[in-house]
Amino acid sequence: MIELDNRTSLNIDTKIIDTISKSLCDRDIELIITDNDEIREINKEHRGIDKDTDVLSFPYEDMPMSPLGSIVISSLHVESKAKELSHSITDEFTLLFIHGLLHLLGYDHEIDNGQMRDKEAQIINDFNLPQSLIIRTQGQ
Repeated sequence: MIELDNRTSLNIDTKIIDTISKSLCDRDIELIITDNDEIREINKEHRGIDKDTDVLSFPYEDMPMSPLGSIVISSLHVESKAKELSHSITDEFTLLFIHGLLHLLGYDHEIDNGQMRDKEAQIINDFNLPQSLIIRTQGQ
């Protein structure tokens, strides 16, 4: 189950992300939608990076009945990327959610050999989503 804390006016239909999360795990996920100022503060506090970003993931300690973790998404990044790439806000939000969820599940594109990108590609294809996430993260 996704526990949504939407701190913005962004209107998101959570059906698809709920389906995606259930297809990959059976644990609860905290999902926070926020603005660039708050995500920048979170990024600075927890990662030492003083800038806003699109999505952050924070896995919880693996204990019985504990949630998998938290995903924080910037509404402004969702809106601007959706417009830039000519797809819907829901599609962009879903792409960022997938990226965050895979981090919660232990994937790390910064150190793996493409496993996270391969898994993203599989999910994007399975759910007929825009390929933009794969294309824009090539070479990162």
